[in-house]
Amino acid sequence: MVRNLSWGPRQRTVEFDGLSDIQEEATRAAILEKVMKGRQPTDLMLRCTVLDAEGNVKTISGQFKKSDLCAEHRLNPRDLRKIDSRVPNLVPTILVRKEAILINILHIRALVKADTVILFDTYGSADSRLHSVFLYHLEHNLKTKGSGSPYEFRALESILLSVLSALEAEMVFIRNLVGGLLAELEDDIDHDRFKRLLHYSRRLASFQNRAKLVEEALEEVLGQDDDLTAMYLTDKKNDIVREEDDHEELEVLLESFSKQVEEIVNETDNIETNVQSTQEIVELILDSNRNSLLALDLKVSIMTMGIGSGALIAGLFGMNLTSNMESHPWAFYGMTGFATALAAIVAWAGLRTLAKIRKVGLSNTTSAKSRRRPWLPLPLRHRRPDGWS
Repeated sequence: MVRNLSWGPRQRTVEFDGLSDIQEEATRAAILEKVMKGRQPTDLMLRCTVLDAEGNVKTISGQFKKSDLCAEHRLNPRDLRKIDSRVPNLVPTILVRKEAILINILHIRALVKADTVILFDTYGSADSRLHSVFLYHLEHNLKTKGSGSPYEFRALESILLSVLSALEAEMVFIRNLVGGLLAELEDDIDHDRFKRLLHYSRRLASFQNRAKLVEEALEEVLGQDDDLTAMYLTDKKNDIVREEDDHEELEVLLESFSKQVEEIVNETDNIETNVQSTQEIVELILDSNRNSLLALDLKVSIMTMGIGSGALIAGLFGMNLTSNMESHPWAFYGMTGFATALAAIVAWAGLRTLAKIRKVGLSNTTSAKSRRRPWLPLPLRHRRPDGWS
């Protein structure tokens, strides 16, 4: 006797898995091919704005090769990766090199030297307006030499001031949005407002993350004495040797901006706390409404049970059984009153039991007579003419 075994389903599963693997590999190959073909020769170029030692704009949106920039400013190709990256909201960094400071914070990507500032703008960037405003302030500060600060410190101050202004503007905008929504939620709670609150919470978390990253970047530089000393590019250019801990001027500058960024972070923490408190209150209100609906459902069920107990009497008398009461003149009224009273008693007992279950008390169940008076020290007791109580 030969048994015919069917392997059809397993074979189809294996074939399907193999087909999915082939499709996955084909998709990866297509994506890789598209990325490789999408790299144009312009990817080897950077669009830059150059300011000279006098603070004048020397070149606006000029195109420079990466190799030429690396050779001219003694940089490694990996130093320009953060500057040329097309991914928005990168991790802020302040890199100190032999003759330059590379800064990548929010909308600003710059290379600061002892007598030159280069502002980078990658292709496809959407920060043209911010760059224009920042360029105007930077040009004005570089031309102001009365402060006595070195060229690179004035450029660094302009960069950090622009970053701080951008953070403050966004914080005020988010604070107004969240504050208005929280005020609306105090009056009425609906689905649309709660959905907006969720959207604003995500936006607030994103901004809070960026602000904390900026704060960490400044704290990282402040925590390294060798980097702080190496940022005196003018002294390096003039062959002036500084001690490793001789960086008070720069430290004061960075600490000032670090404290202001810290205030922004604290403000966002307060806003986040208000949002979380509002969410918790809304959840409590929704839970209370849900409990009220459940209590209403129980009350209706109890009332239905009471009516059903009264209807039981009517059902018994509707069974067409002789009880010698059907001929009595007051039997109908008496049984109607009895059924109504029974339904009322059952409903009242059920509602009373429900009220006892829902009641929340903080007092003790023991009687007042059985409670012992708490012991108090002698000076805290009430003094009477016949002694202490």
